[in-house]
Amino acid sequence: MASLPQTQYGICAILLQEKTMASISQKFGHQVRKLREQKRISQLALAQKANLDLTTINEIENGNRDPMLKTIWRIANALGVKVKDIFPF
Repeated sequence: MASLPQTQYGICAILLQEKTMASISQKFGHQVRKLREQKRISQLALAQKANLDLTTINEIENGNRDPMLKTIWRIANALGVKVKDIFPF
């Protein structure tokens, strides 16, 4: 029984981490969309410039995908911004 609180804490920590990661994905996606719209380009145009699938751009902007560093770099270059500009949070 002594390990029960640890188990409960572990589950809470995992759930909190998942919630935090989801909000990071959503914030990142929102910033990508914001920058893309400021540049007045479509998701398709961004995908083509970044050499990515349209579905990938859509899922990133909707916070449904956590992109790899290489993908983030491609998106930043396609938008003409520095990688740090996509992370204002």
